[in-house]
Amino acid sequence: MKRVAQFMKVSFENFKAAVKDDFPQYSEEEILNMYDALKLPKRATKGSAGYDFCAPFGFKLEPNQTIKIPTGIRCRMDEDWVLKIYPRSGLGFKFRLQMNNTVGIIDSDYFNSDNEGHIFIKMTNCSNEGKTVEVAAGTGFAQGIFLEYGITVDDDADGVRNGGFGSTTK
Repeated sequence: MKRVAQFMKVSFENFKAAVKDDFPQYSEEEILNMYDALKLPKRATKGSAGYDFCAPFGFKLEPNQTIKIPTGIRCRMDEDWVLKIYPRSGLGFKFRLQMNNTVGIIDSDYFNSDNEGHIFIKMTNCSNEGKTVEVAAGTGFAQGIFLEYGITVDDDADGVRNGGFGSTTK
């Protein structure tokens, strides 16, 4: 196996600001406790392709509800690689938990963005059976898979990223 990447936490200040944006009910002390408890994504078994992303706090999603989760995680990876984010298979199968953008694409140059390459995961409970999804803090809810990619022989891209969603078309 090629070793092409390394997960690490974003700064506490970055994580705190991201949590406060969408979850103002948490105090600074609670956010610090979440930050201290953050787990770097890991594979569960030697044969696993996916690195499990764990919830920094517990959440509950009724059918058709959406949540944007600041993971507190960033990833440095080799230039010719991409990290693709999917829901954990079991959650997708049992509850139709789905990524809002179908697949999260984390490019190698996202690491150097102003937001420190903070990976956010936005998911919706698409249950058509009325099932509620509950995920406890510290539990895996998404998985990331590294894939190598190529470019065309006449590629001349020279832009520099600074940001997340939509930043490469600004």
